[in-house]
Amino acid sequence: MDNHLTVNMDEFLPLRDVVFNTLRKAILTGELKPGERLMEIHLANQLGVSRTPIREAIRKLELEGLVIMIPRRGAEVAQITEKSLRDVLEVRRALDALCVELACERISADEIGQLKKACDAFEYATKTKDATTIAEADVALHDIIVQATRNRRLIQLINNLSEQMYRYRFEYIKDESGHEHLVNEHRMIYESILHRDKQKAAEASKTHIDNQEKSIISQLRIEQEQNQKKNEIPSAEKPHKRV
Repeated sequence: MDNHLTVNMDEFLPLRDVVFNTLRKAILTGELKPGERLMEIHLANQLGVSRTPIREAIRKLELEGLVIMIPRRGAEVAQITEKSLRDVLEVRRALDALCVELACERISADEIGQLKKACDAFEYATKTKDATTIAEADVALHDIIVQATRNRRLIQLINNLSEQMYRYRFEYIKDESGHEHLVNEHRMIYESILHRDKQKAAEASKTHIDNQEKSIISQLRIEQEQNQKKNEIPSAEKPHKRV
């Protein structure tokens, strides 16, 4: 593990929560990679804390599905699987379509202006080539639509799901070839809401999610192939069986 994690102390949060937030962010942003072992002593030394808050954080991360416990190996960052991706995106696809339909009915003129600026900000963010900057601009844009629904329960559901989405969002944002498509899809959603066209808004929103799914699955498969090649032993290096 060659990451250089740092813990940012928050005077308003207990140490265990600060450690949990630090490790969680590292997993969501890919700083701690899928399959990477989480060794308590190493993490405690790195963050300058005792093993107790590390142990508590790992337990909470396991409950969230971000960490899995492997017999005789300990804690590892959970792999991103096609099944887990599809499970999350199936729900997100339906909720996002509902969000844009409600936004068409309830969004204010001020929020329309904010959404336009958010589209511009996202396009600018893609030019930075920085995944964190792009992801934050993406979240900010979608948050305006979600808040415009005026439905507190829906906002709560989306916020809970967004935490799981963040990890996948980083996967598709890493694919720079798709940035132009993302910009255009955001523009289509904005235009549909601007004209209060619920059907077009829902279709644009679903297309947006469907394209994300294709992009992420494609990247997952490429990474799996690369990992398999790394693990394969060239025939010349394979040990000869004794006759």
